[in-house]
Amino acid sequence: MKKQSDLKRNQNFAARKCRLIFWTMLPVALIAAAMFSGCATQSSSPNGALEETLKGQATNSDASTTVSPELITLREGDVVKVSFPGSSALDTTQLIRRDGRITLPLIGEVDAAGLTPPALEKKLVDLYAPQLASKQVTVEVISSSFPVYVTGMVLHPGKILSDHPITALEAVMEAGGFDYNTANPRDVVVIRREGNVMKNYKINLKAVLQGKASEPFYMKPGDIIYVPERFNVF
Repeated sequence: MKKQSDLKRNQNFAARKCRLIFWTMLPVALIAAAMFSGCATQSSSPNGALEETLKGQATNSDASTTVSPELITLREGDVVKVSFPGSSALDTTQLIRRDGRITLPLIGEVDAAGLTPPALEKKLVDLYAPQLASKQVTVEVISSSFPVYVTGMVLHPGKILSDHPITALEAVMEAGGFDYNTANPRDVVVIRREGNVMKNYKINLKAVLQGKASEPFYMKPGDIIYVPERFNVF
């Protein structure tokens, strides 16, 4: 009987010990599980955010680099490709000349400057109507540039061509820069044709060179920049 009593007491003691160990280790196990879950969540979240950011940037980049043909106005110096899907032998690439025209097979001279590509397409469909069975013509801008003329006290006066927005100071730099022995960059004049009127705009490029805050003066096709001579008073 005594042996049975000792055995039962030992079994009860072992059971209590196991329960004590279980309840002691349970909080530790729960904390470890929570930490593991938190680490997994934090490590995946930034990657997911980065992927969404990259997707957004790609979408915005595509949107910003896509220019609708309706927003493009053809001008002197532009190179356009004219294609005839039904008559590929007539396909041609043309430079819009200073008179604003291009030369096309069968119909000759065509005014292109001042039109958008879709407007020129419609015009060509009408002009080619007697010669072509297919009423389809496409106009694609291959390259676009515009002239600006720089004269006066610069190192290389003459015409420059730009295929991107350009300021008056940048145009002067394209012409070799100011002749600092004679130039007066304070009183530069931009001559611009607006309709049938020639207007003058006086700009102080010396202030720009000195780092003073000022809005950039952007050129338009055909603008003339005149850098006057500096007069020394003795």
